[in-house]
Amino acid sequence: MQSAPVTKYRPFPTVNLPNRQWPSRTLTHAPIWCSVDLRDGNQALAQPMSVEEKLEYFELLVKIGFKEIEIGFPSASQIEFDFCRRLIEEKRVPDDVALQILCQCREDLIIRSCEALRGAKHIIFHLYNSTSPSQRQHVFNASRADIIAIAMRGTAWVKQHTAALAAAGTHVRFQYSPESFTSTELDFALEICEAVTDVWQPTLANKIILNLPATVEYATPNVHADQIEWMAMHLTRRDRTLISLHTHNDRGTGVAATELALLAGADRVEGTLFGNGERTGNLDIVTVALNFYTHGIHPDLDFSDINHVRDVYERCTKLEVPPRQPYAGELVFTAFSGSHQDAIKKSWAVQKPDAPWDVIYIPIDPADLGRSYKAIIRINSQSGKGGVAYVLENDFGFQLPKLMHKEIGKLINDRADAKGTELSSAEINTIFRQEYLEQPAPPLVLQHFKTTERDSTVTCDAAMTFNGVLHTLTGSGNGPIDAFVRALAATMLSKFEVLNYSEHSLGRGAEARAVSYIQIKTERGLTLYGAGIDTNIELASIKAIVSALNRALAK
Repeated sequence: MQSAPVTKYRPFPTVNLPNRQWPSRTLTHAPIWCSVDLRDGNQALAQPMSVEEKLEYFELLVKIGFKEIEIGFPSASQIEFDFCRRLIEEKRVPDDVALQILCQCREDLIIRSCEALRGAKHIIFHLYNSTSPSQRQHVFNASRADIIAIAMRGTAWVKQHTAALAAAGTHVRFQYSPESFTSTELDFALEICEAVTDVWQPTLANKIILNLPATVEYATPNVHADQIEWMAMHLTRRDRTLISLHTHNDRGTGVAATELALLAGADRVEGTLFGNGERTGNLDIVTVALNFYTHGIHPDLDFSDINHVRDVYERCTKLEVPPRQPYAGELVFTAFSGSHQDAIKKSWAVQKPDAPWDVIYIPIDPADLGRSYKAIIRINSQSGKGGVAYVLENDFGFQLPKLMHKEIGKLINDRADAKGTELSSAEINTIFRQEYLEQPAPPLVLQHFKTTERDSTVTCDAAMTFNGVLHTLTGSGNGPIDAFVRALAATMLSKFEVLNYSEHSLGRGAEARAVSYIQIKTERGLTLYGAGIDTNIELASIKAIVSALNRALAK
């Protein structure tokens, strides 16, 4: 990098728009969406999709709800031409879906494109040419007037050669893109768009689409919004024009630039699923659409099975959706932080089905996207007690008492730290069971326990082995736990007292078992929990005491 001061780069020029309106506006409805996955997204692939893969992808886009789909550049290659013909001849295009194709301002390419579109019911002919000063100077060595002449001539050819399609029953619409609009002088962008519109002569019933692409993202999103609002204010036939956006993501702000430009008056958005495209990619339509949804605005696109959408995308493009990709990534409904886990658990517990969604750290209900609740909490050495308790309750039914959360949380975190990676739900369950329920080679083993009750006094008879030596015990108290504690007091074990007790059923019906949690405090002031499971609630409690004592002996 160049040391300060930086002279190699310069700030992007701002727009003189003192009365800009977009900062005070609110989005209230979804835009018109156009998927360019099969053109812009496809040409960005190291291995472009085959015709069969493009057919599968097209069906996915239709299922999601796209009504405008750019399918490619049929004049550029035989594969693109054949794909267009298959869609039309095999009647794969619903009547309410428009096929959009891209073409340069050359008559031979326009004629070839029209051949590919024969028999289509609804088309958008997308014409473009480069307009930025750098393109004019370094690529075309052309003046402003030369570039305008190219665009006007191309538009006239499109109008001429699509007339036969229209006569045969095709609904023809026209789209023009001044390529690199955001790096083109605004007055020249307006001039060329007006010239093209003069040639095409749009109507209120059949508007022209002026696509204003951020072919390369150079500016901050607010400058992009200013550019769009400036154009919307100065177009002489705004009522006969649809302003379309086509942002890229070179600065990582393609989503923000699109949302602000919609506030600035744009009507339509072009992009791809998950943002695939040249360099850093196109606009991520999934993100923008679901951003609308989280504000209570239906996007008119259906992502209720986002996993299926992701699967088809990954299979056809050979790309992977990153684990942190908004809404669709593997980890976006996952919390590792202990405080986050605890907040999610508590707020989810009080979320009512008919109330506005308000689960902390999760801005959208995963169920709306067909995602599972089970992956919300995952545990590593940074996780907290609430997350561990959540996993044990939601995956295995253990409703740990609040005071036990810290104890089990530290135990799990220590194991995760030693392992160096996150722990799976099954691993957490195994650690819990080995520590509390199925301790390997415990010094204290319950062999027999029986109680009798007389005159409100409970007497217990128990047999236990301590380090392999059998002991018989007898004790009386006001209940089974009290009787057992008194019986143990007569042994060589250290004295202890029971501090807390809770229990619940594990499972339902005839197969249900009871699980008991008991906290004890030893003579040395050590407090810890034990747990026990049995079909008999009384015996589950006794097993919990034995569990706690074995844990105390181990310490």
